[in-house]
Amino acid sequence: MSTTLLASPALRGESPGLWTLAWRRFQRDRLGVFSLAVVALFLALALASASGLIANDWGREVGVSYAPPSFAGPDEPVTGGSGTVGSGAATEPQEPSSIVDPLAEDLAQLREELAGTSGASARAPTLPLGGDKWGRDVLRKVVKGTETSLLVGLAAAALATFLGTLFGAQAGYFGGRIDDFFNWLYSVFTSIPYLLLILAVAAVLNQKGTTTVVLILGLTGWTGIFRLVRAEYLKHKVREYVQAADAVGASDARRMFVHILPNVSHVVLVQMSLHVVLFIKSEVILSFLGFGVGVETVSWGSMLNEAQSELLLGKWWQLAAATAAMATLITAFSLSTDAVRDALDPRLK
Repeated sequence: MSTTLLASPALRGESPGLWTLAWRRFQRDRLGVFSLAVVALFLALALASASGLIANDWGREVGVSYAPPSFAGPDEPVTGGSGTVGSGAATEPQEPSSIVDPLAEDLAQLREELAGTSGASARAPTLPLGGDKWGRDVLRKVVKGTETSLLVGLAAAALATFLGTLFGAQAGYFGGRIDDFFNWLYSVFTSIPYLLLILAVAAVLNQKGTTTVVLILGLTGWTGIFRLVRAEYLKHKVREYVQAADAVGASDARRMFVHILPNVSHVVLVQMSLHVVLFIKSEVILSFLGFGVGVETVSWGSMLNEAQSELLLGKWWQLAAATAAMATLITAFSLSTDAVRDALDPRLK
């Protein structure tokens, strides 16, 4: 019994680890917990969309052209009697005539099809968040766009984090010519404005697609992570636990990635979270300018690109839906990242 009590970490005076303390501090931040729940909801929507459970038929034309949101009600149909739609003369009484219009039936059928009321192909006059020019549901496009934007943000952030950590570890640990080379490479990338850099790379590649966008963002966005990881390795490589590992014969790779990396992992995690937000916004900018995903893929940026012409016609709902979804996710991700950064700060107790 006494042996069991002495083995207890609380009685031995052992302090909990970094991640345990960070989780306890994070739970006390209600705004951070709520923001993390919102991010988890978006991730669940993206996973459900990727697995085909929802929004798999986002390209199906289910509503009339520019179907308004359900809360706004359907547009008032413009009828002109038996004459041309919208013509004032058609509302006036017509004198009997023996002339029969041979195209009357065809025009009537065409008007029914355009109104979305022809037989089995009837289209909804309104949709939950409205429809686009082709009658596609904006709500399904927002959900499918969540999948694309999150995929690009997470994959590009993972690639940039890998490159930044690898380059920063080698530069900070070895120093010398290796450090000079990576510092020169860092200076070249940071001397060009970021937005101009990604646009230049996109124009040179001249190929649209999700994979291309991930490569563009990941290969150009590692510089900030490199700078911080290099500084951490410069600080940790002279500490006692690294010198002890050197004394027992640990290799350079083991000291870099087994001993030092776990102690700087909180910096890497926070930077990766920040870059997810940055790359989601960058993907929206690229798709908005026509350098992003292809026409067969929907994203928030492509929706905003379509909404340019729609807004001139007074059709605001696609712009509002894409902007609201993007703003909600980015705000929640930023707040949760701030909470994680505060929780992992060793200076806070």
